[in-house]
Amino acid sequence: MVEMTVESVRINLATQQRVVILKATKQERYLFIWIAYAEAYAIAVELQGTTSPRPLTHDLLKNVIEELHAKIESIVISDLIDEIYYARIVLDVDGRHVEIDSRPSDAIALAVRTKTTIYVDESVLERAGVVPEQDEEPQPPMVKSDIKHEDESEEEENLDAYRDFINSLDVLDEFGKD
Repeated sequence: MVEMTVESVRINLATQQRVVILKATKQERYLFIWIAYAEAYAIAVELQGTTSPRPLTHDLLKNVIEELHAKIESIVISDLIDEIYYARIVLDVDGRHVEIDSRPSDAIALAVRTKTTIYVDESVLERAGVVPEQDEEPQPPMVKSDIKHEDESEEEENLDAYRDFINSLDVLDEFGKD
């Protein structure tokens, strides 16, 4: 397992797609996970230190867990199947180990609220993680098992397309503010 932090939430202004970018804590390694508007908003609001006038869904879940005297031990992004990420919320409930299946975006929104450690399984990072070249922005992941290239120049052209795309994304610093 590799410990990760939320580096940022970004949006592609042309397509309105949102992505959460996780960064390994002890190395230059990134994981990009495309997420929906609601989860992007929930993560960005918490990262900015702002609050909603009423509890968002992830605030509600945090409050329920706390009221039941359970503790979130960690969030684990455990698998990548057919380009879909899988996650688990790992809880301690009165000394009992409980794992709850979750979408990664929901688990991450909960993790930023509870200051819980996020882990990504090494096999997921091997398939979808990104290690940027020196002095370069991190690039979106490619699932290596799904992409077959005849030569490296074709692979470089594809990486250039991803590089251009990620550079077109804006950080959601003002996300949700009108």
